[in-house]
Amino acid sequence: MANVIETEGLVKVYKQVQALKGVSLSVKKGEVFGLLGQNGAGKTTLIKILLGIVKKTAGEAALLGQRVGPAEIRKRVGYLPEDHRFPEYHTGYSLMDFYGELYKMGVNDRKKKIPEILEQVGIAGRMHSKIRTYSKGMKQRLGVAQAILHNPEVIFLDEPTDGVDPVGRREIREMIEQRKKNGATVFVNSHLLGEIELMCDRVAVMQRGSLVRVGTVDELTKKRNTYVIGTAPVNFPIESVRQAGYAVKLVEGGRYEVELPENQTIDPVLEILHTKGFRLRHLVEKKQTLEDVFISMIESSEPGVDRARKNRGEERL
Repeated sequence: MANVIETEGLVKVYKQVQALKGVSLSVKKGEVFGLLGQNGAGKTTLIKILLGIVKKTAGEAALLGQRVGPAEIRKRVGYLPEDHRFPEYHTGYSLMDFYGELYKMGVNDRKKKIPEILEQVGIAGRMHSKIRTYSKGMKQRLGVAQAILHNPEVIFLDEPTDGVDPVGRREIREMIEQRKKNGATVFVNSHLLGEIELMCDRVAVMQRGSLVRVGTVDELTKKRNTYVIGTAPVNFPIESVRQAGYAVKLVEGGRYEVELPENQTIDPVLEILHTKGFRLRHLVEKKQTLEDVFISMIESSEPGVDRARKNRGEERL
C-alpha cells in the first residue's frame, strides 16, 4: 500500500532548541498510527509540519503523495488539536455548521451529516445546547466530530480521548476503527498508553526530537527470550532447569517464568519436562504492557522537571 505520510531526515530548530532531530517515518494508507512521547518530545511539532502550519528547518515531508504545505492537501485532512478552544457562544450544531461551510460543504449536505456525526460521537442529544454548558469530555467529542465531518482521507488526532470517560473512549475507538475500515488513515498522539495499545496498528516512540522505536504493538510489547510455563504436576523442576543455564522464578497462578540464555531456545527446557514426566499446560512468550516499554525507553522525566528520587539516601543534604 502507498505511504500516506512520509518524512525523511526531518529537522526543526526553534532558536536554540532542536525540536526534531532527523525524524524519518512512513504511515501507510488505512493504518492507525500512534505516536508516543513525553511533553516536549516533538510530537505536536511533527504534526504541525505535516499540516503546513509550521515550516521545517531541513529534511523532507510529504502528505498524500505531495510535499506538505498546499491548501489543496489540507482540504483532504481532518485535525483535532490538543488544546482546541471552540467559541462557547456556539451550540454544537452551529459550530459544526460553521466548520462545514469552511469545508465547502453544501447546506443540504451539512443538514444531513451533522446530526449523523454528532450521533456517532454521542452528543446528538445536546447538539442545540451552548458549548459553554458542555463538560470537558463533551467538548472533546465535539472536537473529534469536527475533525471527521468532511470525511477526510487522513485524520490527525492529538489526545482524542483526553477528559473522556471510559464509555466515551470506547465509542471513539470504535469510530476510529470504522474510519479505518472506510479507508481513512488515522495518526494519533496520546499520553494514554492503554488507549494506544487498543487502537493502533503501529506505534512510534519519540524522545527529545528523535524516534527511538517503531513497530507493531505486538513487536514492541513482546519480551524476548522470556517464557511463562505451566505444567502438570505443578511442582516445576526448578533446579534441573537452572542447572541447564536458565533463570527461573515463580509467577502468578502457580506458573513459572523462564528466561533464556543468549542465543538459546526454549527446546532444552521442554526436553527436561518431557524426560521428567511433566505435561505442558501453558507455554507463552511473555509480553509487557506498552507502558512498561515506553518507560524503559525514556531515559529521564519531562524536560525541566526533576525526577523523583527513589530512596532517602539520594536526597541532597
